[in-house]
Amino acid sequence: MTASDLRLDGLSVLILEDEYILADDARRVLQRAGAKVLGPFGSALEALTAVERSKPDCAVLDLNLGTGPDFGPARALRAYGVPVVFFSGYDTAVIPADFRKAHFLQKPVHMAMIVDVVAAICGRSAGGPTDSRARRGESLQLAITTDDGSPP
Repeated sequence: MTASDLRLDGLSVLILEDEYILADDARRVLQRAGAKVLGPFGSALEALTAVERSKPDCAVLDLNLGTGPDFGPARALRAYGVPVVFFSGYDTAVIPADFRKAHFLQKPVHMAMIVDVVAAICGRSAGGPTDSRARRGESLQLAITTDDGSPP
């Protein structure tokens, strides 16, 4: 089973990402896998307002919404009982101790990995391959290459 084979039917996933193209790519890949997507939202206030109306099963969060690393939204979601996946260009060194075990995908990342990690934290992996670094919350960064293995 590959990440593209994973099904997220019945799961709702909140996306908090201020870069439109990344947010839209994440939305599309999650929806193709069957998830109901809340957002994407470009601000923490919009995202947390949506959570008050409908609690998601998990959330994919960018750490920097234009003002530097901000863990306020992740802490608020944790208070609601919502597991988070950090989706960021920052290194894991910025992650505070209370989030060291959270899942972390370092940009740039292949969008199918978002499905893989969301499936893992929601118990949908079904034994499929997931990168062990993503499961343990370590940084995961995939290089994009052409068919012959060279960079694009």
